[in-house]
Amino acid sequence: MENKILGLHHITAIADNAKRNLDFYTQVLGVRLIKKTVNFDDPGTYHFYYGNEMGEPGTILTFFPWEGIGKGAPGAGMATHIGYSVPKGSLDFWKNRLTQYRIQWIEDEIFGEKLISFRDPDGLQLQFIETTDPRLPWTTTDIQAENALKGFHNVTLSLRKAEPTVKILTDILGYTLSQQIDNRYRLTTYSIATANMVDIIADENLNYGKNAAGTNHHIAFRVKNDNVLMEYREKILSAGLDITPKINRDYFFSLYFREPGGVLFEIATDNPGFTVDEQLSSLGSALKLPKQYESHRLQIEKALPKID
Repeated sequence: MENKILGLHHITAIADNAKRNLDFYTQVLGVRLIKKTVNFDDPGTYHFYYGNEMGEPGTILTFFPWEGIGKGAPGAGMATHIGYSVPKGSLDFWKNRLTQYRIQWIEDEIFGEKLISFRDPDGLQLQFIETTDPRLPWTTTDIQAENALKGFHNVTLSLRKAEPTVKILTDILGYTLSQQIDNRYRLTTYSIATANMVDIIADENLNYGKNAAGTNHHIAFRVKNDNVLMEYREKILSAGLDITPKINRDYFFSLYFREPGGVLFEIATDNPGFTVDEQLSSLGSALKLPKQYESHRLQIEKALPKID
């Protein structure tokens, strides 16, 4: 199984105000800030990583909070909905909690799974889905294990045409088309039991999205190590798609390519992980900079928005 795609590794989205983003995800939703670093290409912007206690792949939602970027618009060519797994029977807790924070939610059911949908302060579309999930969550005083987020359940792509993207997911990444109802598709990888589904909504009339606050930047698929990563690079090149060289992101190694529907895909490794530069107990407590920016720490710290 180790030479296969192991579901989702992380999802990266765009926010506007850094402090508002940090407060919402850590205090309202109760996930752990596991890494506080900066955008590799724009060190005046934070890069926040949220996840479970260990920062386990499949639980990691990351944000570029670009101050003042303004609202984006989800649409065709994007991952538009992030589905989190929550424990069976916990949706009432979340309805009450979201209502307490004046966040509107709606109930729904997709492929027989009960869920609620709502938006974060920037408009990012989130779904909490009741599942049986063995992963251990991060807990807080307000949010105990019987209600806490377990990690990703699925991600939904919005596309004008499903077939070219389905072909990439099945022929290259090893997913199986497991369910379809009308224009909604569900693809599953059976190499892992969690964070293992990609949904597609296909609509030829969808407007294309605009990347800014409240939209997803890319989704990352998980592989065990660098060797498997480079095997997938050859597969993707052989399919006639452009793909980047291997990039060191400090906590994992990555490749990026754009699938035919326009969504930016990444493939990321488990190694070396988030404890490479911090102890597990102190993850997310200090500003960690890529090596090339360490000599500019004072200037970067002054330029970053205040979040304390």
